[in-house]
Amino acid sequence: MASSTALFFHSHAAAFCKPTGGSSSNRRLVSGRVVCQAAESESTLSRRLALTVLIGAAAVGSKVSPADAAYGEAANIFGKPKTNTEFSPYAGEGFKLSIPSKWNPSGEVEYPGQVLRFEDNFDSTTNVTVTITTTDKKSIADYGSPEEFLSQVDYLLGKQAYSGKTDSEGGFGSGLVASANILEVSTPEVGGKKYYTLSVLTRTADGTEGGRHQLLTATVSDGKLYICKAQAGDKRWFKGARQFVETAASSFSLA
Repeated sequence: MASSTALFFHSHAAAFCKPTGGSSSNRRLVSGRVVCQAAESESTLSRRLALTVLIGAAAVGSKVSPADAAYGEAANIFGKPKTNTEFSPYAGEGFKLSIPSKWNPSGEVEYPGQVLRFEDNFDSTTNVTVTITTTDKKSIADYGSPEEFLSQVDYLLGKQAYSGKTDSEGGFGSGLVASANILEVSTPEVGGKKYYTLSVLTRTADGTEGGRHQLLTATVSDGKLYICKAQAGDKRWFKGARQFVETAASSFSLA
């Protein structure tokens, strides 16, 4: 924050003492110094008084506000603070989240109960989906641990297309050409509802992105299982997609 600098100008009157015949000046010696006390004329006093009044009025008229004393958006000296234009709020049926502004709605349906899908303008692999399905569970915790829950909805991570026999193909286990690693798990509570959030890195033998980062946020309410999944390829993840995927997934909640 830039500091506000006030400049104060002090007038120093130079007193020149000259012996005069008039009595308008008094001369006395104090501690070896000559001190002159000049008697000011009435016109000089009037001019100084008028100047003082003008300076006082200008100071009142130009009172510095807290916003003027700072700099930048926080000071609000350029008008209203900028809003976050990178995301747009989205309100669905019983849920809400923030969608990256540059992502477009997609009609592609990937999963059962899918009610929403938005994808990146330049890469459809980078997207967010929301699914709502019926459940007999009262809470997300009734599915067990977050890891146990994931095993029951692993279709969201993509199924292995190849069904032949392999031996450690691409570093995967025998007979497998895909893998999923859970990187992070949390169980927050929002508005009295427990949520499961999982960060998963999936890889396939024929993948060109080095894997996919898939973030899931899930909860249960009124006999419905809500799941938000946002994802991006590993390469795009580290090239800037991460913030959009993470914000979309973490912003999801019941309305």
